[in-house]
Amino acid sequence: MMQSLSRRLLGALGWKLLEPAGRPAKAVVIAYPHTSNWDFLYTMLGKTTLGLGVRWVAKDSLFRWPIGILMRGMGGIPVNRRQRNGFVELMAGEFSRHDHLMLALAPEGTRSLTPGWKTGFYRIALAAKVPVALACVDYAKREVGVLCYLELSGDMTADIARIADIYEGRQGLRPALASPIRWLD
Repeated sequence: MMQSLSRRLLGALGWKLLEPAGRPAKAVVIAYPHTSNWDFLYTMLGKTTLGLGVRWVAKDSLFRWPIGILMRGMGGIPVNRRQRNGFVELMAGEFSRHDHLMLALAPEGTRSLTPGWKTGFYRIALAAKVPVALACVDYAKREVGVLCYLELSGDMTADIARIADIYEGRQGLRPALASPIRWLD
């Protein structure tokens, strides 16, 4: 019922849903560009419509009572970004414990402009031996969903160039806040 309702709502708002064929059982889902709190609404509608069952990662301050109960119920996983805690290894281990797992995160790590992308999603995907789903909320084209499922080569330079090519022309609500698709030094 929620899937049908989400599909109708996206359509009523004038949005098109994207998903390529060949959905894997497991993937690290990256969401780019992430420039607005509105991204959450469209992402949740897209996730529900596609029936992805995506779990997603966000800063732990978003999970305080009482909203934290709702956030966890919608698939949220709180992360303490103030200290190092073996996050990559922990998340990679989750893939071995589940037959189906889609784990979403924003490679920029924030809605603000950054000089590039963090490598956590890449390291998780390689360690778990799963593809990366390139997801977007494109306000210019009014499209939400998954652009492709990408098998990483292990060559970080080549892979980030492929990712940049695929995201070429995709626009967030606030384009000036979309970080360049390159690795942070």
